[in-house]
Amino acid sequence: MYTAKGQLDRNALIRQYQPLVRKLAHHMMAKLPANVQVDDLIQVGLIGLSDALSRFEATQGVQFETFATQRIRGAMLDELRENDWASRGTRKSQKDIEEAMRRLEHRLGRSPLESEIAADLGMTLVDYQSLLSKVRGTQLVYLEDMTHNPDEEDSFLDRHLGDTQADPINMLRDQRMRMALVAAIKNLPEREQHIMSMYYEEDMNLKEIAAVLDVTESRVCQLHSQSIARLRAKMRAH
Repeated sequence: MYTAKGQLDRNALIRQYQPLVRKLAHHMMAKLPANVQVDDLIQVGLIGLSDALSRFEATQGVQFETFATQRIRGAMLDELRENDWASRGTRKSQKDIEEAMRRLEHRLGRSPLESEIAADLGMTLVDYQSLLSKVRGTQLVYLEDMTHNPDEEDSFLDRHLGDTQADPINMLRDQRMRMALVAAIKNLPEREQHIMSMYYEEDMNLKEIAAVLDVTESRVCQLHSQSIARLRAKMRAH
């Protein structure tokens, strides 16, 4: 898009790619705690989009949308890193959930029900589901975290995103790790498998998944968090 003077029309391009920013923000929200506001991510993402417009060169041989997506996500992650949104209390809650899942699966020989996990944690079902919503920001399957020392004080995102040698994609290239992860996903309860497929394979956001399942968006968030916690509990052994 160009102006009458033949210059790139930045305003028109920003309007065109605003839906991409919103899509990336909403998709990232499933991985973040409740205190993070989607509007804040969108604002930061628009800054990333503007930066992409300033830096993009068609001669680089990459499509603008691909280039912009990287810049937008990078801007959002930088903002989250600066605010270190995963507190130590939140990480402890996540670890408690994973430990309960491991204990119950060992004892029951199957994936535990929500009510069983809640009982093991000494909580009501409602309190457990509320906790799932609160800890969703630390529920990402960062495989390099499986051997991390929980006593370290560094930033959550710095631990998981700063070391390119420990990048999750690189680790997944290990065939045994990949096979173990695939097996763990297949062992998820059927509805949780369905949610994971819609979110990660079909690139649907929480609102869209909620409409398909005819449940609330917060319920999808809880089930997504629980699915990832199950996977983390299984994958720590690897």
